[in-house]
Amino acid sequence: MWRDSVDSLITAAARALAAGDPLGALNRVALREDAPALALRGIAMAQLGDLVRARALLRRAARAFGPSEVVARARCVVAETEVALAARDLGWPARALEAARATLEEHGDRANAAHARYLEVRRLLLIGRIDEAEPTLGQLDPAPFSPASRIAHELVVAGIAMRRLRTKVARAALARAKRAAGHARIPALTAEVENAALALKTPAARLIARGGERLLVLDEVEALLASRALVVDACRRVVRDACTVVSLTRRPVLLRSPARSARPGPPTSPGTCW
Repeated sequence: MWRDSVDSLITAAARALAAGDPLGALNRVALREDAPALALRGIAMAQLGDLVRARALLRRAARAFGPSEVVARARCVVAETEVALAARDLGWPARALEAARATLEEHGDRANAAHARYLEVRRLLLIGRIDEAEPTLGQLDPAPFSPASRIAHELVVAGIAMRRLRTKVARAALARAKRAAGHARIPALTAEVENAALALKTPAARLIARGGERLLVLDEVEALLASRALVVDACRRVVRDACTVVSLTRRPVLLRSPARSARPGPPTSPGTCW
């Protein structure tokens, strides 16, 4: 993040962090209290999993940078936002990230501005606003990203695709993420890609039909919803077939009636509940 610094130790620490070596970074700046060192220490602590200390260091760094160092302070905001998302803290002010991104774009720091945009998409995904996350993600070109940033981008693509039940798109994104992880050679990111891939193999729904039950993975759920079957979707509270979706979110009594007919027992309806 601070490649423009002429300080050799700062430059070496930044390179260590980019290579996934937080301990190597800390060895170079652990005893320093200047703003760039505080920021790099914060990122190193985040990579080591100490998110509370990471946020405290990044806030100290933002305060330590002078009023004229707007780009550096904006980078601190982006880094702190990433730590907050890792901690699943969605209470931070989204406008601060938007302002930081605008500052970075204004000053030509396209890489960090793109990363800020990715964090906006990731937040939208976490709070379930997929309809907003998807077009925002489409505005990003991952080609100039570093391997680590490309991994993050593809994981978000896969996450949206899984929620949309587009398993082929999700598999393609995870394959690209795996290739990028091979270039990045950062164990934590490789593990994150592997964990995301497990979601395609993990049961995602329970099918109840004609007196029987079985678990379904996402591929099977996608195939079921594309079939001609009448499906009582108890997760989304809708009744649907391949062409029509009827929401029963505000009509729980109507939802319970077809769902009850699909429960184990004498079959009374061809409906399917999952």
